[in-house]
Amino acid sequence: MSQAAQDTPPLPAVSDRHIDPHSYPEGIAFLDGQYLPMSQAKVSVLDWGFLHSDATYDTVHVWNGRFFRLDLHVDRFFLGLQKLRMTIPFDRDGVAEVLHNCVALSGHRAAYVEMLCTRGASPTFSRDPRQAINRFMAFAVPFGSVANAEQLRRGLRVAISDKVRIPPASIDPAIKNYHWLDLVGGLYDAYDRGAETALILDFNGNVAEGPAFNVFCVKDDRLSTPAIGVLPGITRRTVFDLCAEAGLAATTADVSVSALRGADEVFITSTAGGIMPVTGVDGADIADGKVGPITSRLMALYWQKHDDPAWSSQVNYP
Repeated sequence: MSQAAQDTPPLPAVSDRHIDPHSYPEGIAFLDGQYLPMSQAKVSVLDWGFLHSDATYDTVHVWNGRFFRLDLHVDRFFLGLQKLRMTIPFDRDGVAEVLHNCVALSGHRAAYVEMLCTRGASPTFSRDPRQAINRFMAFAVPFGSVANAEQLRRGLRVAISDKVRIPPASIDPAIKNYHWLDLVGGLYDAYDRGAETALILDFNGNVAEGPAFNVFCVKDDRLSTPAIGVLPGITRRTVFDLCAEAGLAATTADVSVSALRGADEVFITSTAGGIMPVTGVDGADIADGKVGPITSRLMALYWQKHDDPAWSSQVNYP
């Protein structure tokens, strides 16, 4: 790793200026047309989102008081609504306004923000999903990362589980959903092996994704990320955009387990943390076991873009 990369903090500091001293430390939710402290946001046990994981959602983050790529997240949310035949009483601008309000009312300048819609419940307890009243809600809570500060500095230790991701023929991976039992099973496999998080396989035995993140590997200065059976993440897309600007080659392709283990660099991507290095897989170091130069370069570029008005939008705090 270059000295410049070593001097670049993986996660830049957040300014706390202008934070409302009366902000809600646990965050703010929007539910049934009103803004509430998170502790007061409740969902019925009869809601199909709770009973059947019948819901879609999207998450976006705020850093230094600015939403990052909010338009892409809202577009993906509405795509999920359309595919699941759900309707909400807001258009895209209305949803963006609700999200902005949640963050502004919370006072948080670094926030994890979610918009979601559940199938809801039927007033007559019908099992016909067409009879359910869809329910939109949103919330903003303090920002949290898949990787903590130490892991961002030295890289995550990952284990590859033999759990298989739900195939796209069953559930379209482009629809963000709460069907996580395959991912949770993979996490327990990883913990049992002394790792910090997990990757699971696709239906062909190649590497797919992990709990709320995509994965990239670098070999001979070329980047690749799994092509099928995975969520097309916004941070994943951002890596492709950054690579185009930086003159780096990146592609989607099948990524075998052996290819991942033999990579020069590995990193994962998520709204919850951005670009995060991986330096160990299944108990063995990736290359020399240090965060690689391409990973470090992309991490720095990623956080620089958070101040760019073309990539981010300001929250108007009270």
